[in-house]
Amino acid sequence: MMNVFARSARVAVAAAKPARLARFYASEAPATSEKLRLTFVVPHQAIYKGVDVQQVNLAATSGDMGILANHVPTIEQLNPGIVEVIESGDVTKKFFVSGGFAIINPDSSLNINAVEAAKLEDLSIESVQSALADAQRVANGNGSEEEKAAAKIEVEVYEAIQSALSK
Repeated sequence: MMNVFARSARVAVAAAKPARLARFYASEAPATSEKLRLTFVVPHQAIYKGVDVQQVNLAATSGDMGILANHVPTIEQLNPGIVEVIESGDVTKKFFVSGGFAIINPDSSLNINAVEAAKLEDLSIESVQSALADAQRVANGNGSEEEKAAAKIEVEVYEAIQSALSK
């Protein structure tokens, strides 16, 4: 069965005037900056807003990656895990994100849109272990299927936080 989007795109492309498509590869991308311009937001606040940083390391679904200025443009889905922002040689900040997207642009800018983010230093291993145990009890208990499904998601997130804190 053909995807509605694919069918719509084919109709739109066929009806449109032929356009010249350009493709750029990493070796052809112009060197634009020595710094990476970071915008890192969650729904209720901007953690970084157009700030120049040295490097950002993150956990994407395609694997862990380090992003520097002039990185190949891409869009990555984030796994629950750590986003490490290296502001300069001696200033590094770590955040736990529950998921989201990272968009690496050709102009050496990086936009991270996360569902939730917390400074790693603000999280307590004891609180996480306690919450994990509670979520595991609900996931394996006699509650409704909806309660069990929500608890299984909590277990995954708490396990990812626990792993991040133990590194």
